[in-house]
Amino acid sequence: MSRERFIAWVPNLISLARLLSVPVMVYVILQGYYAAAFWIFLAAGVSDAVDGLIAKHYGVTSQVGSFLDPLADKALLIGVFLTLGSLGEIALWLVIMIAFRDLLIIGGALLFQTLTHSLKMEPLFVSKVNTVAQIALAGFVLARLGLDASGGWLETLLVYSVAATTLASGAAYVVKWGLLAVNYEGDR
Repeated sequence: MSRERFIAWVPNLISLARLLSVPVMVYVILQGYYAAAFWIFLAAGVSDAVDGLIAKHYGVTSQVGSFLDPLADKALLIGVFLTLGSLGEIALWLVIMIAFRDLLIIGGALLFQTLTHSLKMEPLFVSKVNTVAQIALAGFVLARLGLDASGGWLETLLVYSVAATTLASGAAYVVKWGLLAVNYEGDR
């Protein structure tokens, strides 16, 4: 394998490692090793930034990466939120809202791909804001549990920020998929 091809695959390998960290993350949370969970979560977040920086610096993108990177991010966040929700550390209503939004987006994407065979993964700005809010909340809760950080008003603010951006992002995707479907049907 040439150096260029190897560099082109490094971001995908990092995303794959992040995806494979999900079961480890769920396990350490369920075992109550919250400090370890916090540090794994932090490493996963850093890896997400690193794979993006490498891809931008070397100008490498791939279709695999365009699906693998958001899949790894979503799997990690859903795994953390479902696990913390099942332990009562995050409100179940918020976990259900987050999971439903992700299922809605995935379902819309799969339906659009099935109909048009032309899906391009391009997250909306509000979705990126939502992801940042989810990461902040999950990291904060893990820090509270594992590093004895205090919760209080900041955690409450993060919960409602995640709820608001989850609703806004879900609605934006419904509109996006709806408009794409109408345009697709009109072109046929």
